[in-house]
Amino acid sequence: MSKITFAIAAAAGAATGAIATAAIYSRKPQSQSPSVPTTTTSISVPTPTTQQPPVPAIPPFQKPVAITAPVDPSGLFQYGFPGPIADLRPAASLTSSYDRRTRNPAWVAEHITPFSLSQSNADRKNSLFVEDVSIPERFRAKLKDYFRSGYDRGHQVPAADAKWSQDAMDDTFALSNMCPQVGDGFNRDYWAHFEDFCRRLTNHYPSVRVVTGPLYLPRREADGKWRVSYEVIGSPPNVAVPTHFYKVIFAEDGRTGGNVSLGAFVLPNAAIHNDKALADFEVPVDAVERASGLEFASLLPAGRRKRLCQEVSCSLIVREYADRQKNLKGLPPPRKGLPSPS
Repeated sequence: MSKITFAIAAAAGAATGAIATAAIYSRKPQSQSPSVPTTTTSISVPTPTTQQPPVPAIPPFQKPVAITAPVDPSGLFQYGFPGPIADLRPAASLTSSYDRRTRNPAWVAEHITPFSLSQSNADRKNSLFVEDVSIPERFRAKLKDYFRSGYDRGHQVPAADAKWSQDAMDDTFALSNMCPQVGDGFNRDYWAHFEDFCRRLTNHYPSVRVVTGPLYLPRREADGKWRVSYEVIGSPPNVAVPTHFYKVIFAEDGRTGGNVSLGAFVLPNAAIHNDKALADFEVPVDAVERASGLEFASLLPAGRRKRLCQEVSCSLIVREYADRQKNLKGLPPPRKGLPSPS
């Protein structure tokens, strides 16, 4: 209500009050005057007899009567729960949730710090790819599924992030931490540079958490309709080949209740030229949530959120595959742009 409207309403109220006050005071007894005989003629006017409908009585509160259903759908549970079942795997270097339908993880979470990356107590040569025996045999991805498939067994949490312990590194080699990834141009190139970017964030933040997983996104086809289509590998075909991969990054400032710089990225499972800017793959966290059916930051207040690519330069340091393999053996990497973790 504007000031003018409020003033008009107040004035109208004041006028009404003045009229009512005048009417009340007009009822005061007046001094009596001499009686004057008058003649009164009474006219009988019939009073309307229209009756108002009776107001229904409000019944007392009654609890709803429980209806006895003639069927019991939940009785199925006596034979078992159909699912879906997410096989949660808490390990030293990662926590993952496995999707039995696609034989891929739905998400894998890791935590890296400057100290964890500074340790070098593991060697990749001592780790072996293994099937995750915690998953029922008929639902797990198998080593033979990848044999001659044309795809790499792509780590979701990279082995290089778990050098602080040989057991921690071994955990990353379970197939429940793998998805089929294009090798040349992606897993061995652009994706590896992206993993290195996540590690270099520890030069700016004391604590970095990363959630990684596959996506199966629709593509518009020649008839104008959108369809989800992906390859399945294995014999029989079991393991879905994702169309895309995501990473959601939580870069924490280290203070209790402090700020968290959020970054979300979606990359196609395809060869990507190293000149492509990483920022081109940045998307809102909400976009990854809608595409994956997952929630990543529902408990993080908006007041504590910052956009990662506004806080640091979201760019890659490109090194050839052979150079990165040397780095895994302990040789120092070239230093330019965002420095590598010390």
